[in-house]
Amino acid sequence: MTQFTMQFGYRRHPDQDRAATDAARHPVVVVGAGPVGLSLAIDLAQRGQKVVLLDDADRIGEGSRAICFSKRALEYWDRLGVGHRMVEKGVVWNVGKIFHGDQQLYQFNLLPEDGHRMPAFINLQQYYAEAYLVDLIRDLPAVDLRWRNKVTALEQRNDHVLLTVETPDGPYRLIADYAVAADGARSSLRGMVGADFHGQVFEDQFLIADVKMTAEFPTERWFWFDPPFHAGRSALLHRQPDDVWRIDLQLSPAHDAAVERRPENVRPRIARMLGHDKFDFEWISIYKFQCRRMDRFIHGRVLFVGDAAHQVSPFGARGANSGLEDAENLAWKLARVLRGTSPEALLESYHTERSLAADENIRESTRATDFMAPVTKQEARLRQAVLSLAKETEFGKRMVNGGRLSTPSRYETPLSTPDADSWNGGPPPGMSIPDAPLKTREGGETFLTEAFTALGKTFTLVQFANGGGETMPEQVKAIRIGGDGGLIDATGAAQARYDAQPGTAYLLRPDGYVAARFRTPTRAAVEAAVNRACAAS
Repeated sequence: MTQFTMQFGYRRHPDQDRAATDAARHPVVVVGAGPVGLSLAIDLAQRGQKVVLLDDADRIGEGSRAICFSKRALEYWDRLGVGHRMVEKGVVWNVGKIFHGDQQLYQFNLLPEDGHRMPAFINLQQYYAEAYLVDLIRDLPAVDLRWRNKVTALEQRNDHVLLTVETPDGPYRLIADYAVAADGARSSLRGMVGADFHGQVFEDQFLIADVKMTAEFPTERWFWFDPPFHAGRSALLHRQPDDVWRIDLQLSPAHDAAVERRPENVRPRIARMLGHDKFDFEWISIYKFQCRRMDRFIHGRVLFVGDAAHQVSPFGARGANSGLEDAENLAWKLARVLRGTSPEALLESYHTERSLAADENIRESTRATDFMAPVTKQEARLRQAVLSLAKETEFGKRMVNGGRLSTPSRYETPLSTPDADSWNGGPPPGMSIPDAPLKTREGGETFLTEAFTALGKTFTLVQFANGGGETMPEQVKAIRIGGDGGLIDATGAAQARYDAQPGTAYLLRPDGYVAARFRTPTRAAVEAAVNRACAAS
């Protein structure tokens, strides 16, 4: 079995030479150097914060693991400066197909319209994503990435967290104003704060096999119910870079996982699916669905993100993508609190918004799991009826659930302002920014998300010019569409996607979410919206 790996050497740090009673103090210590922890550390560093990033391993590349990264995740990585590299290496796809037996029920296109900088999804092995993020950190002196540094104890104090860290040279202690737990589903920090997961563990098992082969299958997501090569169960096929293909096969709860993951037992299953055995294994794993989360994502000065805070089944690509949304939501808020420009109460909005998002992901993931792996005879009969209806009717197709794909969460919180005017479309407060193609005055092509990224990590007012308007607050930067010196909406896509009239404006938070929208913005109204979003009185 071949496998990509990158190994990093352990290095002793001067913090380890300090006495236990004189531990070094840092603003933020992030625990866990997976995609979420790496992205969060980069984001904080680019916002002017120094970050210590600890990981108990010294390598990346132990299996493909997460492979499907959403448009929203790619836009976030683009703001960090690594999105283009992910897309260049990844396999771009928008189309998925659902089969019942050997018959196609329907297909869907996740991004049928043009005019977006990023695709709906890419498939990219997690180890490549991690490698590119580590490369970016090498150019960020504000991030101190320490391999083979394992947190073994945690003590909460009034204004800091005291961490005990084990290394090959023995233990040492660190003080952090805030610690962020990005240490995955088996998070040790979760136990250290006395928290646990609550939710559901499903009994059905799934076999994952990443196989290397040459194949002419199109670059699409294929999902089968009751395929001829795997009767009575479900299956999934996805293409990855380097001629690697992800195959998921549903197993019954009665299967012995240790036996089923042996290559000699996996090979005939894959050969039946493909019709040949000309492939090599890259990675084999077996997992059970888990849809669970912590009650609270904030415990004193310890903040939980990604799989450390919540878990969902992998169908729908909601795991890594929701973790990256955690990172982008937390980074700008934590940076403001550390700078003293927002009160600590702003962090509570992280828990409020992302726990609601976790509930949504768990709800969707649970529904998909119930449909794919019915437990009772009644559930099985219902699924069979739906699959039969889907062959003949459009409403039946809409009822089939092969894993609803990850979409940006909508935040319904006190930080979102109600609409005071009549809107026929456009993103309401709490929604992610829709992209749109634009042109510069010099005739160059750009995108709204690209213009937003270029302004830096701050509040931004997207204004559809009408030739006038008040001067806006200094802390708010502006993207002007139309009028003298503004970007040009040559296709009309921006006007349509934002339901824009002359004078319309959208206030975007630093994470690209709509904080407020106005038909006629005033300085006072924009300032009030910024204050609400920042938990200022």
